[in-house]
Amino acid sequence: MFDPEFYTGAYEAADPTTGAKVLRCGKYRDVTDCAVDFNSGNTLTAERRTFYCVPIPGENPWAKEGFAASSRARVAPSTSYAPTRQKRSYEEDDDDDMDTQPQTQPHTGPQSPTEARGNGDCKRREKAAPCGPAAAPAHLDLNFPLPGEKGPSCLLKVYEERDGFTLNEAVEVFGILSVSPALGALADGDASSSLLDPAGAMETAEEQRVHSPPASLVPRLHMLHATPLPHGNPLLPAAGLEDGSACSSPSPGELSSARAELLSFLSGVLLGDALAAEYLILHLVSNVYTRRDVLPLGKFTLNLSGCPAAFPERLYRALRQLVPSSYYLAMTLQNMNQVRLVPTKDYGANRLRSGALQLARNTSLFLDESRLEQGQLDPTGVRNITALGTLISWQKVDYDFSFHTMEFSCNVNVIIASEGRSLLPSDCQVHLQPQVAPPLLEAPPLLEEEPPAAQLDKFRKYLGVARLLDYSISDDVAQAVEDDFVAMRKEAPQSVSPEDLHRMLVVARLLSVSRGHTSLSPADWLRAKQLELLRRSRTPPPPRLNEP
Repeated sequence: MFDPEFYTGAYEAADPTTGAKVLRCGKYRDVTDCAVDFNSGNTLTAERRTFYCVPIPGENPWAKEGFAASSRARVAPSTSYAPTRQKRSYEEDDDDDMDTQPQTQPHTGPQSPTEARGNGDCKRREKAAPCGPAAAPAHLDLNFPLPGEKGPSCLLKVYEERDGFTLNEAVEVFGILSVSPALGALADGDASSSLLDPAGAMETAEEQRVHSPPASLVPRLHMLHATPLPHGNPLLPAAGLEDGSACSSPSPGELSSARAELLSFLSGVLLGDALAAEYLILHLVSNVYTRRDVLPLGKFTLNLSGCPAAFPERLYRALRQLVPSSYYLAMTLQNMNQVRLVPTKDYGANRLRSGALQLARNTSLFLDESRLEQGQLDPTGVRNITALGTLISWQKVDYDFSFHTMEFSCNVNVIIASEGRSLLPSDCQVHLQPQVAPPLLEAPPLLEEEPPAAQLDKFRKYLGVARLLDYSISDDVAQAVEDDFVAMRKEAPQSVSPEDLHRMLVVARLLSVSRGHTSLSPADWLRAKQLELLRRSRTPPPPRLNEP
């Protein structure tokens, strides 16, 4: 979010044919198309906001393809801009270069904070070939949160409802595209460009480079209308489940059928472990639905322990076929000491340098703790581990402004794959119990099978709908749950704690919505208790602080 900028909202200009004074509107444009009479008393100065927008971080190929297929913007190309030569779209480049292996393919984009800064040679090449689509990531830091990301970024100019946007919010924007070549003067630091943007004369060269990148790489989009996206699933209505369309309200029978098929598929992915598949479904439909003081309600971070070697990467490849956006982070010593997870303020360029934890709503963050190795964390590694713990526990990220930190709430689904109990906090630990023969653990054939496209779409729609369902508990059921918990405490006061009740209520809520139910039933509560009993039988609880 850049500082507010002033622009010429109305100005007088001379008609080129008659010479008469004409009052023109300066809205929805970056430069004027004629000489401006700055001495006129009709000149009006107005204010607008500029937001730097990037593609949804970690958006998976199936979601990109779904949105591209449903977009009506490609039906009639704009006639206001005619490129000198045809270029492949950013989406086509992404589709060709996309690989299912997490973080193992070579990327053309920045791989680390040092590579992201670029170098002087690249800046000089920018002037020689500013329109090369393949060279964009090499000579300009597009400030994407995740390494290796591609896609079009833009500067969004907002005129009305400037305070209605929040950081990291996914929005769909309708506006007027501006790629005027005159904007290149700002990027080149031309002194005459101050006539185009009077405020630019007060900026340093670094600020101008960051705030006014070449329009051929970072176009300007003047907003006419914007709609926040409640989800990133192209198979669901953009407005969620409130628009009343037939496809937005599947019957409980359809949800139950989809759940049974998904449970069977995930059981195969998890080496035949049906209990782990149950909890993985609960994790995939979890969502922070509200906050009580500082406590986020609805989050369900899952720690899947007992993972064999190379299993987490195979599991991630399966999950990214189901969720719209995801990010795989191998917790190696090098990554923890080098990756910038927390955004930091760059006062020299007067912007926020993005971090990997700047993720959109309901992004699946996959932490591969099995890649841990011996070594020592440097101060950056310690801050990264602390940031992950804060994200998991409180669903917030503390942005670094050098002299202070600022809290920003988030809603990220975190799953941790580890060999033993994770060193990071979690809401639920499930120890994996493979049901396949040991020789098949290294390359289980079930993981290599991919369901048909229609079945995958069924799973994706089911997970999206279940996450958006409303949920409530009636007074009668709430009283029955309270009485049941009191009875459990009387039977085993040392083994049942208030934290266990909270976890069972979360499991019961997620189990209900995963079955298509909008309220808790006695049967769902009983099933949640059974699941928790089976889960706890696999892993003994950690020792309490007051025990010797």
